[in-house]
This record gives sequence, structure tokens and C-alpha cells, in this order.
Amino acid sequence: MESHASPRVLCADDDKDTCQLLSALLSRSGIEVRLANSADEALGLAQLERFDLYLLDSQFSDDDGFELCRRLREFDQHTPILFFAGAAYETDKRKAVAAGANAYIVKPDSGGVLVGTVLQLIAHR
Repeated sequence: MESHASPRVLCADDDKDTCQLLSALLSRSGIEVRLANSADEALGLAQLERFDLYLLDSQFSDDDGFELCRRLREFDQHTPILFFAGAAYETDKRKAVAAGANAYIVKPDSGGVLVGTVLQLIAHR
């Protein structure tokens, strides 16, 4: 009997502490997490591996998270994209959706809303 593979999430944030925190939160829910600390690294991993969800920040030192989202959508129209970003402006939320994101959560979050949203998006995939 084959075991069901854990859901895989690509977490892209240039703040390494945030990546480690997100990895710990998601791992507790049985999610395998791959970390990327730049937009280019995230794009490269997304092109090489299969993920069940992309978790993106809106700003990177090497690129804009909205542009990363658009670039992901060029070759992957189906994998859910969730922004977890510090900007709480409605314009940023609209930009994320326009770029192809499924949802936008504002930092900080205790983890409950974030993990619940990740699990919901993966389940509806």
C-alpha cells in the first residue's frame, strides 16, 4: 500500500526568519516546505519541481512579488498562489489578484489564518 505524499509548498520570502517561521508552522500540519530567499530562486524551483501551493511575499531584494506571481502563471495556471505580505493596502491585494494570486494575507498572523488558508487552497486544487 502506497503512502499518500505530503502536500508541498514553496515558500518564497527574502527574510530568512520569516521563511523559518512559515516552515515550522506548515510542517506541523504535515506540509513539506521548500524555501526560496529570492524571486529568481523561487522561479527556478517552481520550474524544476512540483508544488501544491506557492506562498509568496510581495517584495524581494531582486524582484517584485507581483511580477514573480505573473511569471509563475506563465507556465503554471493551476497551482494556488497565496501572498503573505506586510503591506495591508487594498491596492496591493488587488495587484496580487490581478497577477494571478488566489488569496492575500497580511503579516503578522499567528499562523491560524495562514495555515487554514493554505490547507483550504490545497484541498480545493
